[in-house]
Amino acid sequence: MAASPLVDVTVPVRAKLSALWAALMFCYIYGDYFGLYVPGKLSGMINGEGPIGHVSQSALVITSILLAVPGLMVFLSLVLPAAICRWGNIVLGAFYIAVMALTMPGAWSFYILLGVVEIAVGLLTVWYAWSWPRQGGTHTAGES
Repeated sequence: MAASPLVDVTVPVRAKLSALWAALMFCYIYGDYFGLYVPGKLSGMINGEGPIGHVSQSALVITSILLAVPGLMVFLSLVLPAAICRWGNIVLGAFYIAVMALTMPGAWSFYILLGVVEIAVGLLTVWYAWSWPRQGGTHTAGES
């Protein structure tokens, strides 16, 4: 008996964007966690050294903002008005691609691997937001 064909449900662009931000957050979390295993990392942290110098409250607030925004985008991609959501995903996706590209040189292999995945996720985020379907228009590749 032949199996019935599977139904291929169209995934809304908002759900795709939200899922991409969630994937980015997982890569961030694992990258930071695995980074704790790099020799000397913990002793540097105990001595108050961070990735860009001495740790201060300001540096930790800036880092917290940098990491909170993708987490918020998981939700905001589902609820913001379409035009704001589209441009927010384009701008923030491009910004986080740049951040990753700037932090990868000289990094350990695991970080570069996760960085490549994060850049790919960022590119997909920008692509899906850029090709957001329009009402009454013709459909283009990458939409839905």
